[in-house]
Amino acid sequence: MNKEKKNILIIDDENTIATLIKYHLKKEGYNIYYANNGELGLEMLGKSEIHLVLQDVRLPGISGLELLRKIKEFNPGLPVIMMTAYGGIQLAVNSIKEGAYDFLTKPINPDILKISVKNAIHTYSLEKQVDTLQSRLKEKYDFSKVIGNSPAIEHVLKQVKIVAPTQLTVILQGESGSGKELFANLIHQNSTRKNYPFVAIDCGAIPDTLVESELFGYEKGAFTGAHMQKQGEFEIANKGTIFLDEITNLPHSAQAKLLRVIQERKVRRVGGTKPIEIDVRIIVATNIKLTEAVKNGNFREDLFHRLNEFFIAIPPLRERKEDIPLLAEHFLREANKELNKKVSGFSPESLKILMEHQWFGNIREFKNTVRKAVLLTESDLIPPQNIIINKITSFSNINYYEEIKNGLPMKEITSKVIREIEKDLLQKALLESGGNKSKTAKILQIDRMTLYSKLKEYNLL
Repeated sequence: MNKEKKNILIIDDENTIATLIKYHLKKEGYNIYYANNGELGLEMLGKSEIHLVLQDVRLPGISGLELLRKIKEFNPGLPVIMMTAYGGIQLAVNSIKEGAYDFLTKPINPDILKISVKNAIHTYSLEKQVDTLQSRLKEKYDFSKVIGNSPAIEHVLKQVKIVAPTQLTVILQGESGSGKELFANLIHQNSTRKNYPFVAIDCGAIPDTLVESELFGYEKGAFTGAHMQKQGEFEIANKGTIFLDEITNLPHSAQAKLLRVIQERKVRRVGGTKPIEIDVRIIVATNIKLTEAVKNGNFREDLFHRLNEFFIAIPPLRERKEDIPLLAEHFLREANKELNKKVSGFSPESLKILMEHQWFGNIREFKNTVRKAVLLTESDLIPPQNIIINKITSFSNINYYEEIKNGLPMKEITSKVIREIEKDLLQKALLESGGNKSKTAKILQIDRMTLYSKLKEYNLL
């Protein structure tokens, strides 16, 4: 039972019986309220938080069943246990029909009473938790909760509203940290599939040898170590949405199989012979242009055309700077709550730094910077020295090369310069992480597969 004491209201005109019930329930750790008639009971319900009502069927004034109806009007989820010395099947049936949780006959058996009360309160607590979670989920994916009112973000929201109710496959293109998974979730939660699974897969985090078994499952004995049958992520997402993040990291063999799944709407587990029908909406995301990946031979052209039913470009934060003050206040409130701080805002100098930085790590980098600033601040306003920005960012952003090349004119940027900068960033990140590949990928804000590819390219493995 929850450590917080629960409040029980007893409504019974027989004081002796009420006192006995009160005695047994107090020993179980409950707080007890008492009313000797229905009118007083309803009044007490309006004044105190009650988790359970124990009421007699026969009461002076308002009848027991009428009182039950009024309690349910006041709080439909509140459990009510009916008690009577005049037991009868029809009376019990009528009470349950009106919404009673249980029906006990007097004299009350203390053990049965304790079990019924415990179960009723537990059920009520669970239902309240579910209601809270559903409310939070609805709030989380409400369009109005997306932070920002810049033209760039308004355009994205308009596209999401258009495509969400359809069954179209969607490509989300945007830099790392720009919120692609958030918008994928937003599309799902505003679709006809919202009551079914949303399964997110980071394609860059799955080793090439395991991609097919993770996505499509495998049969027992399909390979060494396959001791039992396993559903793939596509089966798990059936009737819902599957989100394939950084899809360009899929090896060509998996791309071919994915194309077949999209065409046939069936999956075949590794080692299996029987196709399994699936009904899944596909949303994919990439931090590079898929058209360029196709040109370079890294992504199948036929798969691209299958996926490209609807395209949404997610703007980087530096292209929606009007949203920075709103985001700053939002993340400030979040950090205050998480860190138990009471920082009220940003100094003008601090806000200027936030506005002028290019934010190549986008929302993720911005949020972490604000959180760190709140943690370090002991005054009312965040001073500029607490705005600490990590200068090592993703080398996939050409604008960052200009920032770190010490004023080299744009016309002098060559592929050789870019390669030197990439290698330098990799070496610095490896040094900062102590050689830990996972930490290195996080510092650079790229996925692990891209990191390994670059390390191999520059002989840094």
